[in-house]
Amino acid sequence: MRSVLKLPLLFGIFLCGLVNAASKGFATQNNGRFEVDGKPFSFVGANSYWLPLLTTQDDVHATFKEMQSAGVKVVRTWGFNAINGSELEGALQSGLTYYQVWNSSEWILNDGPQGLKRLDFVVNTAGEYGIKLILAFTNNWVGYGGAELYINWIAGAGNTHDVFYSDPRIVASYQRYVTTIVNRYKSSPNIFAWEMMNEARCLGDLSAGPNCVPGTELLTKWYEAQSDFVRKLDPFHMITTGGEGHFYKKNQNIGYWLNGDFISDYNFNGQAGEDFDKELFLDGIDFGTYHLYPQTWYPELDYPGSNFTVEDWGLLWIQMHADSAKKANKPLILEEFGLTGLQNKTEIYPKWVDLSLQTQHAIFPWQFGALGLTEDGGNRLIKYADALINGASPNDGYAIYQNQTAVWNIFANAAKVQASRSG
Repeated sequence: MRSVLKLPLLFGIFLCGLVNAASKGFATQNNGRFEVDGKPFSFVGANSYWLPLLTTQDDVHATFKEMQSAGVKVVRTWGFNAINGSELEGALQSGLTYYQVWNSSEWILNDGPQGLKRLDFVVNTAGEYGIKLILAFTNNWVGYGGAELYINWIAGAGNTHDVFYSDPRIVASYQRYVTTIVNRYKSSPNIFAWEMMNEARCLGDLSAGPNCVPGTELLTKWYEAQSDFVRKLDPFHMITTGGEGHFYKKNQNIGYWLNGDFISDYNFNGQAGEDFDKELFLDGIDFGTYHLYPQTWYPELDYPGSNFTVEDWGLLWIQMHADSAKKANKPLILEEFGLTGLQNKTEIYPKWVDLSLQTQHAIFPWQFGALGLTEDGGNRLIKYADALINGASPNDGYAIYQNQTAVWNIFANAAKVQASRSG
């Protein structure tokens, strides 16, 4: 009888040992804060979608070294890069990194030297510089082969964007890719978290359909199902949405007046499909993410003489998400934010960063800028308008480079504050 009782106890001790061994060095969340090995982990992060697109290992090392010097502890990058079969020849000639090739309803994986081996190198090298990665599984937008490649090849032309979240064939194909990426890196402490999608919305480059309107909860249910799926594959790493942080304030008519008409605000009325408050309470979601681009979101209000200011709107957006995260008792990352114009950056970023630090959450400006890259002599067209120019990484008007001292130091100083809060 005693020997039988010992078996569960011994098994429990053995299992506990496995869990501790498997999760050593992994980032976790506890009581609304990030931790690593039980110690507080506060940080400033960076966005670098182009990091796995670099073709030389020297440039990857140089980029991580520059990030390390700025105090960056977590980097968010794409765990996806997909092309149509018709693009393959050009990709091979240009050296473009790609992980999936679509020629039919079944994509083909590229795990070779121009494919996932490049991502392998990025993941493995990150740890050498004390940096962890957030990997996004796909994109809401068409860039670098997002959700609409799945839609076009599986559901076919004429469908709306939101079928990505509901068509069982698309969901199965997405999960097949997710399984590939998670199984490849699930033992690595260099992964900070898995991200289900960059900026999921009801609409993408395709329009939204009637099955994804305020109140349907299509996207919330998709987040729940996919986070549960990932959790079964990997019980150790954190999972997040990658969402922009849209609210669904269904009992509040939030909006603004424009030319005598009242405009319901997309960021609050549920049209995007997100419900930030509800998503944070999902068991499978370990922390919240949100993005901040008021210049882009409210161009009709942002003009000289207007009583709308991007600074004040940004402060409101930051505080609202901090309040929601506090209610859910989960950590929070301002995962993307950006302003164009050097004066805007130097005057407004300090206010946004200050409030983020006061409310105890992490910040990831869009986007990190590296200098001194050497591949192809420092000049190379990657794809679209993304290019290395004179050794500088791609710049969409938001990139922050080390020689922009006033802006760079905003984040370098914030990184020091976060480091002082860490164990």
